[in-house]
Amino acid sequence: MTAPTFPDLRDASVFITGGGSGIGASLTEGFLRQGARVAFIGRSDASAFVEEMEEATGNRPLFLQGDITEIATLRAAMDRAAEAHGPVTRLVNNAANDQRHDTLEVDEDFYDWSQSINLKAYFFSCQHAIRGMKSVGYGHIVNFSSISYMMGNDGYAIYTASNGGITAMTRSLAREFGPDRIRVNALAPGWVLTQKQLDKWADPESLQAHLDRACLKEHLKPEDIVTPTLFLASDASRMMTGQAMVVDGGVVVTG
Repeated sequence: MTAPTFPDLRDASVFITGGGSGIGASLTEGFLRQGARVAFIGRSDASAFVEEMEEATGNRPLFLQGDITEIATLRAAMDRAAEAHGPVTRLVNNAANDQRHDTLEVDEDFYDWSQSINLKAYFFSCQHAIRGMKSVGYGHIVNFSSISYMMGNDGYAIYTASNGGITAMTRSLAREFGPDRIRVNALAPGWVLTQKQLDKWADPESLQAHLDRACLKEHLKPEDIVTPTLFLASDASRMMTGQAMVVDGGVVVTG
């Protein structure tokens, strides 16, 4: 699938959380192919991925190793990205962890860990990016949510609560910083079959049950999320803000 070209993304300073694996790796490649200057943070070493991307796209991303739950580390990575590429004008909050959990067995440590990844880091990366965006007079933020909270899925109540929080936060930030020409939108993917999902939770019965609910009888792949993200991060969506755009093959209905 060939992505359309978004001219304003060329040379744009882009920062992606979790940009070295899963959906994030596809996002990094997608922005690189647009000619953007991409920096991404991730916990695992992504040096080989950086080399692969430079060879494939002719555009080298900046990998910043770190844990997004350590807010000082996250801010420092964003500052390094700005030093290398100019103030971040496109932030993509993609990193998340949908670890399944039994509600009655959750303790405070697990709750805090889950929220630190799935909501707290989103807030503070938005906060830090907005400071830089205000200095240049514009910016676009894409916060990844999920259809899981719209469906009322069981088995990971803290994760779905975080997704609902991301969408609510997105709307409030859009209202607060719209006068600064900063757009904030959420993107809610359906069940994207990354390698992690295939390894941990995508058993045949669950996959079929999910497909039975979809309008389009085909499972989503990471690359299916790239063009919608590029759209939200570009001037093609210049009058969209405070929205939650669903890309799920027609499992949930919004409106």
